[in-house]
Amino acid sequence: QVQLVESGGGLVQAGGSLKLSCAASGTILIRAMGWHRQAPGKQRELVAVISRSSGTTYADSVKGRFTISRDYANNTVYLQMNSLKPEDTGVYVCVVKAGLPVRDYSGQGTQVTVSS
Repeated sequence: QVQLVESGGGLVQAGGSLKLSCAASGTILIRAMGWHRQAPGKQRELVAVISRSSGTTYADSVKGRFTISRDYANNTVYLQMNSLKPEDTGVYVCVVKAGLPVRDYSGQGTQVTVSS
């Protein structure tokens, strides 16, 4: 089993920054770590993901503004969000691919609200 503890959400004005973190515990063989976003009235979407080899993938909407990073020693993933826009508002959910066989684990989510 994997336990995920997320933090860092909040309310920020457009143009501001927030940094999310997600600490994983309880298992080994953590592979990819990333963040999804659930905006009101929209489908959940992948925001960013980082692999074991530090390869990164971003949604087109956040490229150049968001940076995902990973602390391998502490099984923690971060999402630095800069130049935030109102359309970035949503619940950000940490998702980890781990275990053998590999499966997805999701956190509870943290609310990010960007005011215009």
